[in-house]
Amino acid sequence: MSDDAEPAPGVREERRLSPMRRTIAERLGESYRNAVHVTLTRRVGAGALVAAAERATEASGVDVSIADVLLCAVAEALEAHPAFNATFEDGVHRLRETRDVAVAVSVEAGLLTPVIRDLGAMTVAEVAGERRRLTDLVRAGDHSMADIQGSSFTVSNLGPLGVDAFTPIINPPEVAILGVGRTRERARRGESTDRRR
Repeated sequence: MSDDAEPAPGVREERRLSPMRRTIAERLGESYRNAVHVTLTRRVGAGALVAAAERATEASGVDVSIADVLLCAVAEALEAHPAFNATFEDGVHRLRETRDVAVAVSVEAGLLTPVIRDLGAMTVAEVAGERRRLTDLVRAGDHSMADIQGSSFTVSNLGPLGVDAFTPIINPPEVAILGVGRTRERARRGESTDRRR
């Protein structure tokens, strides 16, 4: 349909994808068609994660979030399981030397994945600062292609949007992705929910 043609009956408006959204759609579509997506969902206690973020904030003077502590845990997990710190391209599984982890960031034009380089060599306070810097950079549109390429693993956190669980799509040529849902308080058997006791 040409740009000056009328929309079909019943259609209010037609919009073409921006180049960024088109690239995202093509890459994720390719990933969904070509990669075997196996999703495992597990609910875990986050009390230790919250406490670690609070301790790190107090010790460093930097505002450390649970996402930052989680990224440090991901770095350790990738060290223990190097087959996931890898890419698969042209029939070759390449295990990476450094843990270059992308963090999915929603921007007006779509979704970008800036990369925290050599995550395993950073303190949690350094991770917090770098994650914030990269998030601000891509949201302002001041990033370069080098900021969003070359990752070996991705973390996508939809917890701030109130999402409990979801199926993230692998960011090719990576071999795995971690999708994170929200944290919330839950009563557990044997614990009093009455604060007066």
